[in-house]
Amino acid sequence: MPELPEVETSRLGLTPHVVDRVVVRTIVRDPRLRWPVSAEVSDTLPGLRVEGLARRAKYLLFETCRGTLLAHLGMSGSLRVVDADEPPMAHDHVDIVLDSGRALRYRDPRRFGLMLWTKDDPAAHRLLSHLGPEPLGSDFDGALLYRRSRGRRGAVKNFIMDGKIVVGVGNIYASEALHRAGIHPRRPAGRVSAARYDRLVGDIKDVLSEAIEQGGTSLRDFTRQDGQPGYFQQKLSAYGRAGEPCHKCTSTIRQEVIGQRSSFFCPRCQR
Repeated sequence: MPELPEVETSRLGLTPHVVDRVVVRTIVRDPRLRWPVSAEVSDTLPGLRVEGLARRAKYLLFETCRGTLLAHLGMSGSLRVVDADEPPMAHDHVDIVLDSGRALRYRDPRRFGLMLWTKDDPAAHRLLSHLGPEPLGSDFDGALLYRRSRGRRGAVKNFIMDGKIVVGVGNIYASEALHRAGIHPRRPAGRVSAARYDRLVGDIKDVLSEAIEQGGTSLRDFTRQDGQPGYFQQKLSAYGRAGEPCHKCTSTIRQEVIGQRSSFFCPRCQR
């Protein structure tokens, strides 16, 4: 499932191809995504200029003068820039054809993604209004995590993966950040000190930034907007390494299910 670095990688790659381009037409081959593709994709978007491409959590926001297209890649979705006359393949559900002769093509084998339209401030949309701060922003810090964690008995890994606390810290990157910070993923969130949360926030920011620089992590279906894989998988120190030696102490990395997600950690380094 694409996580924040994969979505940000897509945004960075798509921006020079779509911003300041006019939508010539749209082709909706199959509107049956998690929610039906908004009618405005066909009725309103053609003729409009894409004025900006932003990201909020794992949503891409295509900004125009008449509204914003919200796109989510779901479990297996991707957005690629192709020649407008390139024949579609299976699961290519939507084309947004641009005045450059190129098309933004949405592919989603599992159809868990979405394309919705809003005329209002996207921040007020029901899918976005409840979300926590961006993890790479200045308003996400150790003090926030420490304050929000007091009295919580649930696992710290689940806590930092809660989108109401902070967005975009998915399973892969939560495992990696906790390993770097030396915090056991099962430790109750309310039993992590302020100093350790300060370090954890720094490690979350570093892990996500490095993943973005590497183009994301290619696991299962994710590839970049140009069809090439991301390379952060080669730098993983915990996730997916069960049975292998820890890079820090050579103890064996373990795998357990925490909050219905596979978690990877070093039993010696992480306390």
